[in-house]
Amino acid sequence: MTSEITGITRANEGIQGISWNILGQTYVPKSKTEHSFSWHATLPPGTFVPPHIHPDQDEYLYMLEGKLDFMLGNSESQATAGDLIRLGMGVPHGIFNKSEQTAKVLFWVSPTKKLFDLFWGLHNMKEQKPEDVVAMAAEFNIHFLPPPPGG
Repeated sequence: MTSEITGITRANEGIQGISWNILGQTYVPKSKTEHSFSWHATLPPGTFVPPHIHPDQDEYLYMLEGKLDFMLGNSESQATAGDLIRLGMGVPHGIFNKSEQTAKVLFWVSPTKKLFDLFWGLHNMKEQKPEDVVAMAAEFNIHFLPPPPGG
């Protein structure tokens, strides 16, 4: 069991100096226990997180800067700075930066499960080919959905 260590993770730092490149985005882990894992994400224009499902985690995003488009279950929505996005266990969701501005977001999941390890694996891929990302994610119980018709 990992317990939280009291302290401050500075604005431009990740725990243990970690910074990951995942699908063209920068993820900087801020805290990690067995109960919760948080990271700061920078999503440049045109980047996205394909639709996927976390069957055993709730996920949250707090928008710090920019605007993102979301697929939330069977609907679409947008969020801007100050908005909190709640993604319940088992609900399909996708995240898209269709704007011309970089978005900055604080993400967290509860419980942590294997997401921290998945991010290490994706970051360490020589090339993040879609089929390899999908296969690796499934090994960590994150399930990407097939693209929509014509998508």
